[in-house]
This record gives sequence, C-alpha cells and structure tokens, in this order.
Amino acid sequence: MPDDSFAEFVLDQLNGLPDVRMKAMFGAHALFCGDKIFGIIDEGRLYFKTDGQSQSDYISRGMGPFTYKAKGKTVTMSYHEVPHDVLENPHEMVLWAGKAIQIAASKPKKPRPKP
Repeated sequence: MPDDSFAEFVLDQLNGLPDVRMKAMFGAHALFCGDKIFGIIDEGRLYFKTDGQSQSDYISRGMGPFTYKAKGKTVTMSYHEVPHDVLENPHEMVLWAGKAIQIAASKPKKPRPKP
C-alpha cells in the first residue's frame, strides 16, 4: 500500500478522535493532535509516541522503534511501530492513539533556536 493511501487508511481508523490531522514532513507523514506530534507514518508503517512505560506494550508484541539515518548514524526516536492487529481495529487504534497523544502532550515543547 503506498504511503498516501496507507496514511488515509490511518486517518480513517482514527476518525473517533477529535482534532487529529496529518502533515507531510521529511518524506514521511506526521500525525498531530493540536500542536503535538503523536504519530509518524513512514514507508507504510505507523509509529506512535511512547515513553518508558508505554514502550513495553509495543516491545512485548515484537514492535520496534522508529529509526532513521542522519550523518551516517542511526537515530532512534521515542516512537514505536503499532501492532498490525491494532491497525485493523478502529476501537483499539483510538485507545492506543489516545495514550500516544497523552504522552506527546506531557512533553514540553522544545524552544527553537534563535538565528
């Protein structure tokens, strides 16, 4: 499934959440609730924001973190891939997304450096 159609599928699964929107960023898509990013869609995979406590829910189901290459190094972010059975169940998707939104909302916004 190409990223755009997969991204539309994800949005459809999350239609039970208010204020969710998607924006193309860095060759992927970011999912926002308000001004906070709680999800990433990249290469046909969905990742939700995690913290030290929630990541165990993903890891115990064999799901890994979101990584990318920068300057020859692998960077790991605090987002984990959503399990396939959760993707297919809109009710579960909304629950898992709700947790990711709470985690994203609890993180203070990093100030942008001044030029």
